[in-house]
Amino acid sequence: MSIVDSIKAQAVPVTPEGYPFIAAFAFASLVLFWLWTPLGWLGVVLTLWCVYFFRDPPRVTPVRDGIVVSPADGRVSQVAAASPPHELGLGDAPMTRVSIFMSVFDCHVNRSPVTGQIEKIVYQPGKFFNADLDKASADNERNSLVIATGETRIAVVQIAGLIARRIVCYAREGQAMPAGERFGMIRFGSRLDVYLPAGTPVMVAVGQTALAGETVLADLRGSEAPRAFRMG
Repeated sequence: MSIVDSIKAQAVPVTPEGYPFIAAFAFASLVLFWLWTPLGWLGVVLTLWCVYFFRDPPRVTPVRDGIVVSPADGRVSQVAAASPPHELGLGDAPMTRVSIFMSVFDCHVNRSPVTGQIEKIVYQPGKFFNADLDKASADNERNSLVIATGETRIAVVQIAGLIARRIVCYAREGQAMPAGERFGMIRFGSRLDVYLPAGTPVMVAVGQTALAGETVLADLRGSEAPRAFRMG
């Protein structure tokens, strides 16, 4: 294998959503070079960061029925009982909610947590509080999906954050969605909530780093006792 082929094999793809931003950063860098060379190099650094932000690496998704995988890269910020967004029509009874916070350094491509059919997609305008705050689930701008997997319905909610101002959703109502399939992204820092049936065994802990499409959050068919965790 040649050096060029080796580089191509190791290169991480970039989501098409990022092309306009990368081009804008690159153009701005050229202008900055024309104004003052040190500023131009700063523009190059920001352009490289933009490429890094919009990366879309391939993922290996477990496919056993009942497994719920993370829809986002980031830190598990909360595992709690909470009512789902009212606009989804899933009732007021508390469900198990797993929240994942994405910093500006995490990959922001969102992936389906389960294999199923999208029954409902609802966009809700709102505020732009820090996505790590608990009230962000109810008050912030969000886009919610209800996915039917067998007889079970779960919800995954894209939540805009303090910096994020653009929620992107590629999915459509009625679409069949395999686990790990890309369905959208949120630009520049945000959060995703996954709502599971109450009592679902959760396999992650607060503070754990999750990878979209790979990290197993829960098992809808599992009956094991809650897992214990330790900080290393």
